[in-house]
Amino acid sequence: MGKTFAEKILALKSGKYSVVAGEIVTVSPDIVMSHDNSAAIAKKFKQIGIDKVKHQEKIIIPLDHCVPAATEKYASNHKEIREFVREQKIENFYDINIGVCHQVLPEKGHIIPGTLILGADSHTTTYGAFGAFSTGIGRSEVASIWATDEIWLRVPETIKVNIEGEIPPGIYPKDIILHIIGDLGADGALYKAVEFSGKVIKEMDIGGRMTLCNMAVEMGAKIGYVEPDEKTIQWLAPRTNKKYEIIKSDLSAEFEKIINYDISDLEPQIACPHTVDNVKPVSKVTGTKINQALIGTCTNGRIEDLKIASKILRGKKISSKVRLLVFPASMEVFAQAMELGILQELVKSGAVIMNPGCGPCLGAHEGALAPGEVCLSTANRNFKGRMGCKEAEVYLASPATVAISSLYGEITDVRGDLK
Repeated sequence: MGKTFAEKILALKSGKYSVVAGEIVTVSPDIVMSHDNSAAIAKKFKQIGIDKVKHQEKIIIPLDHCVPAATEKYASNHKEIREFVREQKIENFYDINIGVCHQVLPEKGHIIPGTLILGADSHTTTYGAFGAFSTGIGRSEVASIWATDEIWLRVPETIKVNIEGEIPPGIYPKDIILHIIGDLGADGALYKAVEFSGKVIKEMDIGGRMTLCNMAVEMGAKIGYVEPDEKTIQWLAPRTNKKYEIIKSDLSAEFEKIINYDISDLEPQIACPHTVDNVKPVSKVTGTKINQALIGTCTNGRIEDLKIASKILRGKKISSKVRLLVFPASMEVFAQAMELGILQELVKSGAVIMNPGCGPCLGAHEGALAPGEVCLSTANRNFKGRMGCKEAEVYLASPATVAISSLYGEITDVRGDLK
């Protein structure tokens, strides 16, 4: 019987010849990532009673959740992290001028196929788009890894999701993953490895694959995974010279289940308040008034997303009743969008261009909502209070749906403008 990707990589990282789904293994990660939560992790680390981290070269710390610091509390937190980084001689530290962790790590060449990546952030699943086993863990677990370079993991069963068909006009990777989450539910892949495959995945760009893997955790998945191909290799080529091994599931691998989707007739999708799996076709909620629109975050703040929004907004003005905030996912994306004239187009339309960061996604700053307000966002979560106010509502959709809706001041089906 063949092996799945998850079984193969956890066998490799545990030093075992073979492991099976359900088995618990002790592994040593290739990378352990934390962000603004690193100060809290450092406190836990010092409580262990060890002076120095075991492998500082494996530690990556980007500041991104509240940058620049919005309050004295956040500023003090950042200061503690910078002091810890200097004390431990951690070289892979990215301060407030770089961008969102899940965009920055791949851009800086830290993410390669066949690696085991653990991060103190649930959307660490993003890196599965590059053929890595990548998952979120808790702060205490990160502190323990800093001290011991080890952690135990349960080998997950694998669900294979085949996505076939022709992509209809107005449909983007965000629509596809929202449709899958709505179908399977928030716990439909609990602690499973979700392997995305099929014709649509092969045709999808790297940014789109990152969107799918990023949101795999919203259906409970331990990891999302896309088998690396020539697109992966080409994307990585200018960013890293590290040698890597592409690890794939065997053709005879035993999957827990195989789910097939044909998206040829898929409509634009939207996740309605207050859960990510409360997904409906956009056509079911058109006309819903919005106060704020957000394009960005680790899910949809890439150059591909900004291009889509710019194309829709070019030569037009957003509604006077809407605040459109645009957060490029990184300074690299920001600079590229500036060079291509994308930011200029967005500004002309009435958008407010923000520095790369996570601020509004978690309600830390820069775009918090007021009671009774409605935001249409490209983010990955819409839980009550997610954007800073428990009495506000957040809808999730593609950059295209967010852009077109910001023109009309209400949720709008982008296909109407494509006719």
